[in-house]
Amino acid sequence: MKIVELSGVKEIARRANVSIATVDRVLHNRTGVAQKTKEKILSIIKDMDYKPNILAKRLASKRIYKFGILIPQECSEAEYWNGPVSGIKEALSEFGDFGVEISYHFFDKKDRDSFKSQTETMLKMQLDGVIVVPVFIDETRDFAMRCSERRVQFVFIESEIPQISPLSYIGQDYYQAGRVVGNLCQYLLRPGDDVLVLNISKAPDIQESLQEKLMGFEAFLSESDVHCKVDSLDVDAKGMDEISSFLDHYLSENSVKLIYVTNSRAYMVAKYLEDRGFKHIRLVGNGYHDKNLNYLKNGYIDFLICQKPLEQGYKAFLALYEHFIAKRKVERTQYTPIDIVTKENYKYYEN
Repeated sequence: MKIVELSGVKEIARRANVSIATVDRVLHNRTGVAQKTKEKILSIIKDMDYKPNILAKRLASKRIYKFGILIPQECSEAEYWNGPVSGIKEALSEFGDFGVEISYHFFDKKDRDSFKSQTETMLKMQLDGVIVVPVFIDETRDFAMRCSERRVQFVFIESEIPQISPLSYIGQDYYQAGRVVGNLCQYLLRPGDDVLVLNISKAPDIQESLQEKLMGFEAFLSESDVHCKVDSLDVDAKGMDEISSFLDHYLSENSVKLIYVTNSRAYMVAKYLEDRGFKHIRLVGNGYHDKNLNYLKNGYIDFLICQKPLEQGYKAFLALYEHFIAKRKVERTQYTPIDIVTKENYKYYEN
C-alpha cells in the first residue's frame, strides 16, 4: 500500500478545499466538521489510500518539540522581516498539532550585544531546533558551535556563514543573483560606463552573501560586451545625512551611470537621487518592502531583486519538522527564487 505522510495531508486538504486542521479532525474522528465535508474527506482518503502513520506516531508520543526563532526586530524594512515570521506562523498553523512549541527572539541589527543576549536566552531554554538570521558572523559562529554541543539543530535563512554546516540553508544563491543583476544591467549601460556597487551597512560586519553578489555581478559584466568599470564600496550609514554626504563627494569625482545596492536599502540612494534631481543615474536594489516600492513606482529604482522571505520562513520550519517529526533527510541547501520586480509587475508579486 502507498504510504503518504505530511504531503498526503496537504493534498487531501487541497482536494477537499479545506484546511489541514479540518483534515486532522476527520482523521482523529473529532467533532466540528460538517457531515458532507467529512464524507468528502473520507472519500479522498480512500482514493489516495492514505495511511496517517506520522499522525499516529505523534498521537502515541507525549513529546513536545521546542523551536526558537532568532530574527531582526522591526526596523525601517519591517515588512521584509515580517515575511519570514509570517511564513513560520503559517507553517505552525498547519503543523502545530504535531506537538511543536515556538518562541520568538528579536534582536537589533545594529547591536551585536542584542544578538548575543538573545542567544544566551535561547541556550538556556533547552530548545530542540532554532531558525537563525545570521547577521553577526563571529557571534553566529559561537552560537552555532554551542548549539552543536547541545545537539540543537539550526537552520539559516537569508544568508550563510562560511565553515558552518546548518541542518539547512534556505535563501538565494547569491552568486547567481549577482549574475542576474549583471545580465539586466547590461541593457542599461554602454561600454565604458562607470558603475558603483554599494553595501549600505548599519553594522560593521560584511556579510559573505553580499560579496558573493558582487562577484557574480562583476563576473557577468566582464563576460559581456559592456566592459564597464565597477567600483565597490561599503558605506556605514545610519541615515540620509551620511548617505547624502558620501554620494555628494563620490559623484563630484566620478561620472556614474548606474548604482547597484546589494542589500535592502536602495530607497536611501533613490531618495538622494530624487532630492538632487538626478534622473540620469540608473538604480538597482534588493528587497520587497514599501520604502523600496515607493521609489520603484516613481521610476527612481529600475528594478528590485526579491527572494520571497515568507517562503523562507515556511521552509525553515518545514526543515525542522522533517528532521524531528517526519524523520526524513533534510536538504542541506534549499535555494529560493531569484525574482525580478519592476514597476510594471510589483502589484502582482507575492512576496
